[in-house]
Amino acid sequence: MYKEKIKQIISSKYSSSLMFYSDFSILVSTIPYFYQQLQPFDNNGVHLVVCVHGLDGNSGDLRLIKTYLELCLPTCRLDFLMSSANHSSTFDDIDIMVTQLIDEIEAHIERYGLKPQRISFVGHSLGNLVVRATVSHPRFERFRTLLYTYLSLSGPHLGTLFNSSGLVNMGMWLMQKWKKSCSLSQMSFKDHVDPKQTYLYKLSKKPCLEYFKNILLIASPQDRYVPFHSARIELCKAALKDTVYGSTYVEMINNLLEPILRNPSITFVRYNAFHNIPSGTNNFIGRAAHIAILDSELFVEKFILVSAAKYFK
Repeated sequence: MYKEKIKQIISSKYSSSLMFYSDFSILVSTIPYFYQQLQPFDNNGVHLVVCVHGLDGNSGDLRLIKTYLELCLPTCRLDFLMSSANHSSTFDDIDIMVTQLIDEIEAHIERYGLKPQRISFVGHSLGNLVVRATVSHPRFERFRTLLYTYLSLSGPHLGTLFNSSGLVNMGMWLMQKWKKSCSLSQMSFKDHVDPKQTYLYKLSKKPCLEYFKNILLIASPQDRYVPFHSARIELCKAALKDTVYGSTYVEMINNLLEPILRNPSITFVRYNAFHNIPSGTNNFIGRAAHIAILDSELFVEKFILVSAAKYFK
C-alpha cells in the first residue's frame, strides 16, 4: 500500500509511468552471476561496446556498467573498449575528442583483429556529445550499419542552458575561464553569438541517433550539473519564455527526435533515476546525483538486470 502511494506521488509530480523492481516477475537474465560454463572467444561476430567518460573523467568511470553487463550476459560475446584517448582532452574542442576516439576505436579493432557484428555506445555526461559527433563523422560511416544500442547517462544533449542551479552555472563559468575550455563554451552555447552557428545546434542537424536500434536516455531530477530536460531531450518551460535561445532549442529537439519518430523500428526509452543521497555539499550542488548514476552499485545492478541488459543481447 505504501509503495503504491509513493508511485502516485512521483507519477503526479513528474508526469510519467513508474515501475518498481519488485513488480517484475522475470528478470532480463536468469543466468547466475559468475557462470562457469566458458565459451571460446571468437573475434568474428563480437558485440563491441564503446564506453566514453565525461568531463575530467577517466576510463574507469563506467566500470560498473561493464561489470554488470558481463555478469548479466555471460554467454554474449561482448568486447568492451573503455575509452582512454581523451583522458587529458575533455576541456578541448569536442571535435578534437571525436578524432581521438575514432582513432582509438579503429586501433582497438585492428589490434585485436575484431570483426564486430554489432557496435554499441555507452556515454556519460560530455561523453555523450562526443559519441554523437563520432557517429555523425564521415570517418565513422563504414561502421554505421553495425550500430545497435546507445545508452546515454546524464547526457547534455541540449547543452547546459536553462540550468536551474545558479551555483553550478557560476562554477561552470569560472571553470571555463580558468581552463579556457572550448568544450564548456560549446555546451553552454557561448562558442558563437548566433545560436544557429553554435556547435550543438549544428550537431543536432547531423544524422546520428536514427542509426541505432535502441536508444536509452537516463536522467535524474536531482542532477544539477546536466539539466533534466537536456538529458531527456525534451522541452522545458524556461526555453518557451526565452527570446534568444528558445526557438533554437525547439529546433534542436525536433532535429534530434523527428528521425527517431519516423522510424517505428527504433526503441526509444527514457529513464528517470532517483537516488537516496545523504545530505552534504555534493548533494547540495547536484554533483552527487551526477556521479551516482556511475558509482551507485545498487542502482547500476538493478538498472542493468531489470531493463538495460536486454538491449545488449
